[in-house]
Amino acid sequence: MMKAAIYCRLSEEDRNKQCATDDSNSIQNQKSMLLQYAAERGWEVYQIYSDDDYTGADRRRPEFMRLLQDAEQRKFDIILCKTQSRFTRELELVEKYIHGLFPLWGIRFISIVDNADTANKGNKKSRQINGLVNEWYLEDMSENIRSVLTNRRENGYHIGAFALYGYKKDPEQKGHLIIDEEAAAVVREVFSLFASGIGKTAIARLLNDRGVPNPTEYKRLHGLRYKTPKSHNSTLWRYFAISDMLINEIYIGNMVQGKYGSVSYKTKQNRPRPKSEWYVVENTHEPIIDRELWDRVQALIAQKSKPFITGHIGIFARKAICANCGYTMRTCKNRGIHYLKCGSRSIAKDACIGSFIQVAKLERLVLEELKRLSAAYLDQDTLEQGIEFANNLQGQKDHLHMNLATYRKRVEEYSKGIRDLYMDKVKGLITDADYTEMAKDFQLNREHFERLIKDTSGQIDVLESRIAAGDNRRALIEQYINLDHLNRDVVETLIDHIEVGKRIPGTKDVPIEIHWNF
Repeated sequence: MMKAAIYCRLSEEDRNKQCATDDSNSIQNQKSMLLQYAAERGWEVYQIYSDDDYTGADRRRPEFMRLLQDAEQRKFDIILCKTQSRFTRELELVEKYIHGLFPLWGIRFISIVDNADTANKGNKKSRQINGLVNEWYLEDMSENIRSVLTNRRENGYHIGAFALYGYKKDPEQKGHLIIDEEAAAVVREVFSLFASGIGKTAIARLLNDRGVPNPTEYKRLHGLRYKTPKSHNSTLWRYFAISDMLINEIYIGNMVQGKYGSVSYKTKQNRPRPKSEWYVVENTHEPIIDRELWDRVQALIAQKSKPFITGHIGIFARKAICANCGYTMRTCKNRGIHYLKCGSRSIAKDACIGSFIQVAKLERLVLEELKRLSAAYLDQDTLEQGIEFANNLQGQKDHLHMNLATYRKRVEEYSKGIRDLYMDKVKGLITDADYTEMAKDFQLNREHFERLIKDTSGQIDVLESRIAAGDNRRALIEQYINLDHLNRDVVETLIDHIEVGKRIPGTKDVPIEIHWNF
């Protein structure tokens, strides 16, 4: 008996859900339809995979990922969906899985509404057109949403999922913020304490000692589904939380948005945007901090700011991190000796075991390791016995070559599609108008992938140049063989970061792990 895996997906939650664990009505309907379809054909249902509240462009859907893993292990023979778009809206994934890996794994793909069936060789073009239409849908939807959000940002409406700490969303007016008095009291206290001369770390420690939840924990305690990456001591206030708060104009009534922007509509990854591209609209909501206190705090911040230290004290600035909690280590001075210590020890009791090391000792350990690597490499003649300078670059290059092959295949497919459309027009299977419209779309997409080929080829050329430069390892290493002291330029060039542990009891040894840039 053939085994079928059923996959269901819904992109947004049904409003009639009774609780978060219930399936939506639409998911239930999909299951019912697919179970009946399998039963009519005498197929055994291996398992039902269901992703509720996930978009078709999300590649990390948990049940989708589990389905692919089970398919690769040949646990079933058929994947059954309501429509091809339930499986994915990305043409790239249609080609990769439905037309690529599934046949290799011996998996048949069927979507019953749009009649996609990989056992039917004659409807491959139909499946590709479905994928193309779904891809256009995603792109058009992304552009439309982006346009709407940009307009709302420019008009000063708040569009975030959560309000900034100190505010909450106005239930009476969408896009408007009102003051959350409980959190606003903490914000006013932070500004007042700093204006009175208390430092940011001291303020964080004061709030932690009193058990005041930090903004992330505050949202959770008030029932908001706020998610952040797992981290140590996530309930604690930290230096940077105080620092960011003190310069955020939202607290004086100005709406500031667009600090981060998405890389692509196909990924949730965001990256920082330059300040010139932020959306700032003044006087959009009631301020928590009055202008006089704000100006006083900004003047103090400007006064306390110091130029970046490039001498002996600052050679490991932002490079040394605590091996236990991952917090950036800070410099301190005692009796003329400079140290690096874990910052978590300053913000709360028992926050961390407390990494601690003399700057001079860390410099000596780095120099010793650098000289050891230099000597070891210069005594070897083969790459396998030396330092793998370009390993990561080679991986990037291999990935780009895979993308390049995919893009070239897509260009060939669109070219063939145009030729096939022309033959269909000649045979009278489609009208001249349909041919013109569809061929135009195919041509635009072919040009898109041709541009990707050009861009990717350029990236590969750059990587090859970097790898070739990296092959001159001996010359690079020899620059640092006889160093007696480190400086900031050397550290920036050679070191990505250094993990510093706690001193081993009974010894003077402090474990460190150096992560080199090469």
